[in-house]
Amino acid sequence: MSDPKPAQPLVIAHRGAPGYLPEHTGEGYDMAIRMGADYIEPDLVFTKDGHLIARHDHYLSTTTNVADHPEFADRKTTKDGHEGEDWFSEDFTLAEIKTLRARQAFASRSHAADGKFEILTFAEVIKLAHGRTTMSGSPVGIYPETKLPSYFSALGYDFETAVLGELAKHGWDTPGSPVFIQSFEDGILRSLRAKTELPLIMLLESAEGVDMKDIATYANGVGPSKALLANKDGSSTGFIEAAHAAGLKVHPWTFRSDMLPEVFANAQAEFDFFFDLGVDGVFTDFANDARASLLARAARSD
Repeated sequence: MSDPKPAQPLVIAHRGAPGYLPEHTGEGYDMAIRMGADYIEPDLVFTKDGHLIARHDHYLSTTTNVADHPEFADRKTTKDGHEGEDWFSEDFTLAEIKTLRARQAFASRSHAADGKFEILTFAEVIKLAHGRTTMSGSPVGIYPETKLPSYFSALGYDFETAVLGELAKHGWDTPGSPVFIQSFEDGILRSLRAKTELPLIMLLESAEGVDMKDIATYANGVGPSKALLANKDGSSTGFIEAAHAAGLKVHPWTFRSDMLPEVFANAQAEFDFFFDLGVDGVFTDFANDARASLLARAARSD
């Protein structure tokens, strides 16, 4: 009997489908699912009244039309850790956030849909994914990131209770639920480990001081910058091998077909390179390109 085929890498729709539509919108998440995503990724921040909303940053000027709302002009302020003035999610109630509309964050991408789509709550993202299936027939999953947990904790907001509570309301808080929870801060992941059996992912921008065995005590995988995985000559840095040896999955970020490194002729070449290195999933703004690469690889192996 031949060995079973290894599981295909996951296609994680980074912020939805921001290569085509404003990020973290229902329309963007829906597009990503139809393009072949296995998971959709909502970044989470708090509103003033304690609701979790899907925004990559707690400052709002780059991804919403808040600047076009004169009634919020006096909310523009400065905050520690952010350069210059801006509007911040924690200074707005959910009702006020719902009057805003999303806009494309990248100047080089289409702005045709700017101002058309509302800002979603975490609950709305879960409902959007619930009951949907991937191209392989598996449930579409969600991959929330807790943004700035220490910052929000200092303001009195409890990420752990809010995230786990919302997942529990929708029955996605048990082992086997299609959920990963991720963070750049190990503190919240260490705390969550004692409260949930859902898989946790430690995000990494640098490999300096990384102890895979320690990460494996509180997380199920790592989400590294893709720059940490390969040397300039195309050889592996050993990061993936070390993670796998510790029992950790590797889900690198971010794959952007319109911002390819010069060494790759096209998006498929980049995906193929990292799939060959052995990654277990990819965060991408272009779920369709990642899926096309995986389909082409499957066809070649048949």
